[in-house]
Amino acid sequence: MNKKREQLPYQLIALDVDGTLLRDDHSLSEANISTIREAANRGAEIVLCTGRGTDSALPVLEELGLEGTLITHNGAVIVDSRNRELLAEEGFEPAVIEPLIRHARTNGIHFDVCTAFELWVEALNDEVSAMYEKYLVNPRQVADVLAADDRLVKLTVFGTIAQMDQVEKDWQALLPDAISLIRSGDFFVDVMRRGVSKGAALRKLSAVKGISLERVMAIGNYYNDVAMLEEAGLGIAVANSPDGVKAAADQVTASNNDDGVHWAIQQYILQKA
Repeated sequence: MNKKREQLPYQLIALDVDGTLLRDDHSLSEANISTIREAANRGAEIVLCTGRGTDSALPVLEELGLEGTLITHNGAVIVDSRNRELLAEEGFEPAVIEPLIRHARTNGIHFDVCTAFELWVEALNDEVSAMYEKYLVNPRQVADVLAADDRLVKLTVFGTIAQMDQVEKDWQALLPDAISLIRSGDFFVDVMRRGVSKGAALRKLSAVKGISLERVMAIGNYYNDVAMLEEAGLGIAVANSPDGVKAAADQVTASNNDDGVHWAIQQYILQKA
């Protein structure tokens, strides 16, 4: 095993992207870039672990000047960025989510579905298009997402906080046994195959790489990060996290707007190496 990596307290650093690594304006700070690169150069494995799709996460990894493994779609997909090789996928057939799609259509709630590398929508307007642009997503518009001939990895609905609160309540009675939902942001609810989570994907990836979970540090900010924070040997919530996420973490660092990732890596890895 890499000798430098052995000298670090944590060998693998799992980073959520939006609300954690990126500032609220979706930019990367120079402090975060510099510290993450230093950790990588000293032997740490950097893994972006995000609710984003693969093509939306890749530009962030490239801006960091890194390559390697990505966990995307809240853990439903694991990809090698160097060749876009799909290493793992947890999907479901489109017909499984038909009751949820019907509810979203009836109530005028925007939704999209994802395969490992694509995002499909039935409708677009200026507000929704601006949201996709912000997250570096190029959606493909189709007449009926349920007519897809590919397995899906995620269904997402987008709307106001009140709308998403209501969706969470309404969909509990509509969810088939094969899938589950999670609140991935104030304005988003995600549906994936039951058992899929960032934590489960991190556990699988750590086993493949031969890295004990005790040597994994994870940093996140929202409820879809909780499983990842709990699986890692050291789970850190940024200061802008809801109280429930902070309670699931071992430590709390500065906010995403105040270089929380930088401070956490410096404090718990680089200064202790």
